[in-house]
Amino acid sequence: MTNNEDFLDEIGDNHIATNAKNPLRSDAFDISDDQKIELIKKDVESILKTLGMDLTDDSLKGTPNRVAKMFVKEIFGGLNPAKKPSASTFENNYKYGEMLVEKNITLYSTCEHHLLPIIGRAHVAYISNGKVVGLSKMNRIVEYFAKRPQVQERLTMQIVQELQKVLNTEDVACVIDAKHLCVNSRGIKDIESSTITSEFGGKFKNEATRREFLDYIKFDTQF
Repeated sequence: MTNNEDFLDEIGDNHIATNAKNPLRSDAFDISDDQKIELIKKDVESILKTLGMDLTDDSLKGTPNRVAKMFVKEIFGGLNPAKKPSASTFENNYKYGEMLVEKNITLYSTCEHHLLPIIGRAHVAYISNGKVVGLSKMNRIVEYFAKRPQVQERLTMQIVQELQKVLNTEDVACVIDAKHLCVNSRGIKDIESSTITSEFGGKFKNEATRREFLDYIKFDTQF
């Protein structure tokens, strides 16, 4: 293995982010989703054949097409800016001035280093600056940025930055607690460990406000 390959393996094995934005080429959307599916289908066929799998078996015949559709339409669908959720805001007419927290947002993403699942929960909060956003939109923003090859630190930052832009306020925070199957099922194979990342903007940089948010996350809301 060359020194460069060793270096690249070290980045992947240590889950190091090299870019604050998802590294997309400028021609990423020059071809349609259907064209991407056909190309990926052939690549998956090649991988399975190289591994020695018999693609004439009924169980495997449809696998390349299923995987290709899943990549483009589902787990990596958040790469396409056309799929970005609209997040209409409304005037805060009832003058609610305290923190709003949407906790335990189920999160499914994919580690960009090994293409294995990241599974966890996101907790998002903001303090209104005159605008509010529908609760479900917060979930959809999390889902959109999660549905792409990701690193958890970047995902956390993207969620906060998007809500800051939508709400026109710096007062947004996000904490993510997630398991990475590239850690849990391969490599060190530690099935118990999880990763926590956070991003605090505006008033959430204040210790008391940040502590209030973190205390809300601990609330037992099982109904």
